[in-house]
Amino acid sequence: MPGPGGRGYRGCMAIVWVAVLTVLLFVLVPAGLWAIGRRSRGRAAGGAVSGPFEEIWHPAAHRARIQIQVQDQRIAPDLLPGDPPSASG
Repeated sequence: MPGPGGRGYRGCMAIVWVAVLTVLLFVLVPAGLWAIGRRSRGRAAGGAVSGPFEEIWHPAAHRARIQIQVQDQRIAPDLLPGDPPSASG
């Protein structure tokens, strides 16, 4: 028997499911991004995922991350004759 809006039980349940799935989407996506960011903190793996969001909401941290990546990519100069050997080998 249709309700006052002219929809049956299935129509009302469809609306409820759409609402539940929408709420889950808006909760799970940010929670997943947060978890990926926490897990990859200090590693280069999470920069691709959390980088754009960090650039939007925390530009100073994004600039600092770029500086760290640049420093990580620098190549150490070769030893010149007469230089003492380094501790790292």
